[in-house]
Amino acid sequence: MRRNARTWWPVALAAVCLLTSTPAYADDIRVLSSVALKSVIEALAPDFTRTTQHTVTPRFGIAAAIKTSIENGEQFDVAILTPAMLEDLAAQGLVAATPRPAVARAGLGLMIKAGARKPDVSSVSAFTRTLLSARAVTYVPTGASGVALLATLEKLGIAEAVKAKARPAATGDEVNANITNGAADLAVLPVSEILPVAGAELGGVFPAQIQSYIVMSAGISTRSTRAAAAREFVAFLTAAKNTPVLRAKGMERVEP
Repeated sequence: MRRNARTWWPVALAAVCLLTSTPAYADDIRVLSSVALKSVIEALAPDFTRTTQHTVTPRFGIAAAIKTSIENGEQFDVAILTPAMLEDLAAQGLVAATPRPAVARAGLGLMIKAGARKPDVSSVSAFTRTLLSARAVTYVPTGASGVALLATLEKLGIAEAVKAKARPAATGDEVNANITNGAADLAVLPVSEILPVAGAELGGVFPAQIQSYIVMSAGISTRSTRAAAAREFVAFLTAAKNTPVLRAKGMERVEP
């Protein structure tokens, strides 16, 4: 029996529309990133998925620890670390030589417990007095911000005095806890890591004369089977339209 064209035509048309509007495939992109980009990636990933259908599975940590994990064989598609770390990974053949675009940078700030009195950071001398008068200062010595802090303390001539009352931490989460539970009254982290912390707030940023910026760049794994999708994600992170999100999260673009 011949089927009525009016019966099967709408069904066929719907099937064609479905095939042409749905991507042939969607990848799950594994991202290993410094925690400095955590709030940015968490804010932008859903929009990226809506736009491309690709999903993002991130793992965040101290940049140095992420680099070590990559060297020890952890699989990834995109690594977001400091330029020097990516350069070293590229030399080892673990990250593509190019491109490795800068995603954003974050300045250093002082974190305090929510509601605590704001420290005076209006000048270098005021900043120095603030650190010297603090009961305890907490930071991650192996993190990029901790390394920058220690270099700054040496320049100011107060390294030993601050170290004597330091509360070194292994992770940013431990630094956060030291502030929220009162173990320390000041913490040093990138501003982007301070803003999201519940129970804490930004007490102020380093004075411009001694400010250090932590730059984060993106590299693609040389072993990735999802390199095309990974490049799409990096392009999305660095797109000008997403700059307002970076700024809201305490970061800024790196000027060429």
